[in-house]
Amino acid sequence: MTGGQTRADIRAGRVTGTTAGLAPGCIQANIAIVPAAVADDFALFCARNPRPCPLLARGAAGDPALPALGAGIDMRTDLPRYRVYRDGVAAEEVTDIAALWRDDLVTFAIGCSFTFEHALLSEGVPLRHVAQGRNVAMYRTRCPTEPAGPFDGPLVVSMRPFSPSDAERAARISARFPRMHGSPIHLGDPAALGIADLGRPDYGDAVEIHPGEVPLFWACGVTSQAALEAARLPLVIAHAPGCMLVTDLPHEAALA
Repeated sequence: MTGGQTRADIRAGRVTGTTAGLAPGCIQANIAIVPAAVADDFALFCARNPRPCPLLARGAAGDPALPALGAGIDMRTDLPRYRVYRDGVAAEEVTDIAALWRDDLVTFAIGCSFTFEHALLSEGVPLRHVAQGRNVAMYRTRCPTEPAGPFDGPLVVSMRPFSPSDAERAARISARFPRMHGSPIHLGDPAALGIADLGRPDYGDAVEIHPGEVPLFWACGVTSQAALEAARLPLVIAHAPGCMLVTDLPHEAALA
């Protein structure tokens, strides 16, 4: 299935959950939608924090299209679920934002780890959360980001456990995709990142870690949502975790 066909299914309400595994040849993107008054600040936040927030595209104010990522994209309807923040609090999740759209809203698309996950699976590196049918586990760390304007907050990481040999392969394969978070930022002891309990992720789902496995941690696009919370703006919108924008771009477009 193509990216356009997948978005049509989402727009029609036939897909309301995670986009993991949909249009498997296509890049998917994290989404943040902010008022134009702070759009340059958010762009600067992404530029200052390129590992968690590699910017793929920026829309024009009031325009729900992202032509650089796909024909006919409509950001008001093309995600399965949106998370709506009011004054820094996740107030609700909705399946479209047509009623919330304004002439001053600007969309940002940020690289997503689904691309390197596709490469890992294609090369025979197993992913526990995929095997268990879960969303990847994500954690807020004690590592700061570089602020810009009202946007600040902790680095958020995603975690995937591997055998030692698969951990080496996973690091090498993911490094090919710097626009999709690149190589891991840490491996091993989660306490070094300020994570107290891998069994209690801040976002996503916990996964089993088997004896002898090594947890690998990647910078994660949900860092942008932590920054949206910290900004405490009257209205900002993001994708609900796991409910990404499916683009028309092939994964090969993200290779270094």
